[in-house]
Amino acid sequence: MAVPVHFETSIPSNTADGLAVQEKIVSLMEQFKYSDRDVFAMRLSLEEGITNAIRHGNKFSADKQVEIQCSIDEFRMRVVVQDQGEGFEPEAVPDPTTEEFIERPCGRGLLLMRAYLNFCEYSDGGRRLTMERQRNSDLPVID
Repeated sequence: MAVPVHFETSIPSNTADGLAVQEKIVSLMEQFKYSDRDVFAMRLSLEEGITNAIRHGNKFSADKQVEIQCSIDEFRMRVVVQDQGEGFEPEAVPDPTTEEFIERPCGRGLLLMRAYLNFCEYSDGGRRLTMERQRNSDLPVID
């Protein structure tokens, strides 16, 4: 049984630093021997969540940071991403599967995170994203 790991970090609003944290988290999942399916789901969700915080939240602002907290144990992976932007209302993001938005090249990140994560919640006015993936989750369920 592996000892649970928790870390917190603050990164500038650039995607290279975001990718480095993402790879650190994926490496932890591999050390904990999470399945390839779990790693894929979390990698996808991390890329969306961290990139959205940098791009849409902080708008690549050099004077803003993204705070990331990660906790992992043998049962679940939990990551919290907090930006310093103006926030947003997740419910106001259009459904990318509707005919009106189906050919739009962006806007699928929330849909993907909700499909691949056991828990995906925005708080603090849309500035804080909490993501959880349980070990050996059967998500996404495809009908």
